[in-house]
Amino acid sequence: MRGRVLPRGFPTRREALRILGVSVAAAGAWAARRHGIGRAVPVTRSRLLMGTGITLTVVGTDRDAAAAAADATLAEMDRLEALLSAYRPDSQVSQLNASGRVAHPDPALLEVLRLAARLSALGDGAFDLTVQPILDLYQPAHGPRAALPAPATVEAARARVDYHGVRTEPAAATLAHPGMRITVDGIAKGHVIDRGVAVLRARGFDNVLVDVGGDILAGGERAPGQPWRIGLRNPRPGAALLGRFEASNRAIATSGDYLHSFTPDYSLHHIVDPRTGYSPPELASATVIAPDAATADALSTLTLVLGARRSRELVEALPGCEGCFVGKDLRVTRTTGFLLA
Repeated sequence: MRGRVLPRGFPTRREALRILGVSVAAAGAWAARRHGIGRAVPVTRSRLLMGTGITLTVVGTDRDAAAAAADATLAEMDRLEALLSAYRPDSQVSQLNASGRVAHPDPALLEVLRLAARLSALGDGAFDLTVQPILDLYQPAHGPRAALPAPATVEAARARVDYHGVRTEPAAATLAHPGMRITVDGIAKGHVIDRGVAVLRARGFDNVLVDVGGDILAGGERAPGQPWRIGLRNPRPGAALLGRFEASNRAIATSGDYLHSFTPDYSLHHIVDPRTGYSPPELASATVIAPDAATADALSTLTLVLGARRSRELVEALPGCEGCFVGKDLRVTRTTGFLLA
């Protein structure tokens, strides 16, 4: 699971997914034909959000309306960052970690915590927001005197990891045990995307592309009858794309061992199995397509931990979801609906 062990800033945290064949001009022409009025104009915004990069593209025939929609979306995303970022001491996540309790939590925080709990139960604890005490142990691995934690230290931290200890009520969100701390890095960006796209759709913009740190939501189509085309990168350096796939009104997220590895052989990296305290040994990357970005975000981490066989079985059973899992030996396992070209 991901957490505060990650360094922040441009470029994006994940670079496994790449948009291919995206023509904003073509999308604009399509929108113009669809509405039977003048030439459509794309509006693009790029900036930092939650310590990573966001790119938002909205296409419409009215530049002012598209710009207003984009700005309203970014305003909502900023509001959510203020609530969910562990890097802001005044956020509700930071308050929860500091005191073990947040009174009258924002509905957005409750939604994230409750979705995380459902996915934790679904994956038998392979996804667990309370993994932060273990992730903190790996933080020194980024420094000039990089050192991995001792096994006894990992085991002591693991005793404070238990997703059942996160309690959510309208009156308060609480952590049940002293020393428990959470990270929402594996789900918050997806939630921010979902809420942002909801703002766009409420304003009549359905054909949009949103990328927050490599978590992608492709809304509508890139041209009439043509879904967005996504390239899936090989998880090892210097290798070609594994293939391409199409997505329409779907979210895509990838987790990989290569993004922040602590060892040359990728055996220890920024994602750890909350049940063991160590990085999962089987997969190099896990890509999940889902109806919403929060689910895709969390499932990409969960499946990287679970491994290929169990992940395929799990994702196959989830409506609207597909997965592609690449082993450290580069063997590819896919769900039946994940079509690579």
